Amino acid sequence: MKTRRSVSRRKACPFCSDLTLYIDYKTPSMLKRFITERGRIVPRRISGVCAPHQRRLQQAVKRARGVALMPYSCAGVD
Repeated sequence: MKTRRSVSRRKACPFCSDLTLYIDYKTPSMLKRFITERGRIVPRRISGVCAPHQRRLQQAVKRARGVALMPYSCAGVD
């Protein structure tokens, strides 16, 4: 008996599809969409962000952490 694999559609990049969205380290509310509850950056294959925007997103998250707008991690908090 063969099992069928479901073919899922590729997620569209939210930054490519909506040109009003922009990546900026000073908007942690927008960046929190791409961070897990443990404080990790969500990978491209899960978030659906294209490679150039993922690189900008990663840099923005690191900058926001550096100026204390976002936490580095929540690993010690239970």
